[in-house]
This record gives sequence, structure tokens and C-alpha cells, in this order.
Amino acid sequence: MMERKTIQVICALLYNCNLTGFAKGKIYQGEVKGVCVPGLNCYSCPGAVAACPLGSLQSALVSSKYKFPYYILGLLLLFGVVLGRVVCGFLCPFGLLQELLYLIPSPKMKKNKWTRKLSYLKYVILLMFVIVIPLAFAVPGFCKYICPAGTLEGGVFLVAKNEMLQKMTGHLFSWKMFILLLVVISAVFIFRSFCRFICPLGAFYGLFHKVSVIRMRVDEEKCNGCNACISHCKLDVRQVGDRECIQCGECTESCGKCALSFGVKGDQNEYEDSAELPK
Repeated sequence: MMERKTIQVICALLYNCNLTGFAKGKIYQGEVKGVCVPGLNCYSCPGAVAACPLGSLQSALVSSKYKFPYYILGLLLLFGVVLGRVVCGFLCPFGLLQELLYLIPSPKMKKNKWTRKLSYLKYVILLMFVIVIPLAFAVPGFCKYICPAGTLEGGVFLVAKNEMLQKMTGHLFSWKMFILLLVVISAVFIFRSFCRFICPLGAFYGLFHKVSVIRMRVDEEKCNGCNACISHCKLDVRQVGDRECIQCGECTESCGKCALSFGVKGDQNEYEDSAELPK
């Protein structure tokens, strides 16, 4: 779907339109920096003109004993209820990067029972590194110890332009560069490996798969239960629109009955969310 790729590119450019920041190696500090974009995009990226919702949530939880994080929690709930994992499929620059890496010719690992099991890891990361560690130790766990998007967008660009930061890099930076390299290499062989197995923001949005307003829909009057859509999907979905579905719409290409569409939840012919597609 070229339209989706166009939206992804536009979002990446809008999120990071402070182009002079890349040249100067400085972080934008304008008034809009306090506003969160829906997708994963590091606050410390020199081009970033807004904040990352995941980083903002961790920072808010670190400071929660002084002030309850109404703004960021409300905003994340709004993104989840309205868009859900549409954010992952359309509005996340790091998702776009992984899809471009997957285009590199190489042997590809197909989804299987192990990738489906591994997909639960991101929910563990969400709980431990985004919630427990910030609350218990006052440390933004995911941003500090894992986030490859932050390492690429913030770490690499800033360190490359700042001699002082180059002298300050140590074991932690080396560890995060290792994770970034691992994610980049795996994305060549495994479709959106970071999104499927690691990303806690995708895990959070996945929790809203039953209630999100904008989503993929299945017309039960047209669907014959062939499951071609599930076979066609590169992700670990069990049904169209479940928590692993990034709502990209690629499955529509496989449906010979035109039973799949992208739109607003609530169509009278849509399957109940709790039901599997017919076997």
C-alpha cells in the first residue's frame, strides 16, 4: 500500500522537521516540545519537535510521587482508544525504518509458534521497564537501558556532533549500541522484529485492540473463513484486528471476497471482537 508508506514518511518528517538540529547537534527546545506525538520518536533526537509518549510516561512515573501524570496518561489513553495499533502501522518512524530494512534481499524468517510466544516479551518489558522500574527506582528503565530508537535518533546523532559527549560515552552507551545493532540486523531477516518482540508502546496500544475506533473490519456476510488474510500477514496475528495486528491493511490484498476494509469500528456486519474468524 503506497498510501501507507507515504503517510509513514510524512509522519517521520513531521516528527523530525527541525533539520538544523541535525547539522548543529542540538536538541530543539521550543514550546511544542512538551506535546507528545503518537509514535515512538526520541525526545533527544536533534530533529524532534515534540516528545515521545513512552519517554514522557516514564518521566512522569519517575516524578509521580510529586504529581500525578494526568496529561500523559490521558493522552496515551486517547491514542489507544481512537487509534490503537494504527499508530504502529502508519504513524511510527521506527516501524518504517524496520520495513525498509526488511526490503534488503536476504533469507526471511517466517512467523511460527516461537515468534508468537516471543511476542509476549514486549508486555513483560512494558510492565517491568516502563512501569515498575520508573516507579520503584526513579529511573526511566526502557529509555535508559533498551530503547534502540533513542540510541539511533538521540545517541548516535548527538554523539557524532558533540566531542564532549564522545568523551562521556561508556559501557551503557556500548550496551545500547549493541541492542541497536541487534535490532537493525534482525529487522533484515524478521519483519518488524522490534515491534513484534520488544516495543512496549506497541504492547500498550495492543491492549486497546477490542475498543479502538479506527481499525480493520471484517464483513461476516462476505467472509468465507479461508484465513488467507492470516496466512498473508507477516505478523503474529491469530485474527484480523487482534493485539498483534498493526492495522496496516496489507491483508486486504489476499482477500478474494473483499471482506476486509479499513474504517471505523461498529459496522453492523463486523465480527464480534471476541470471536475468531471462522475456520
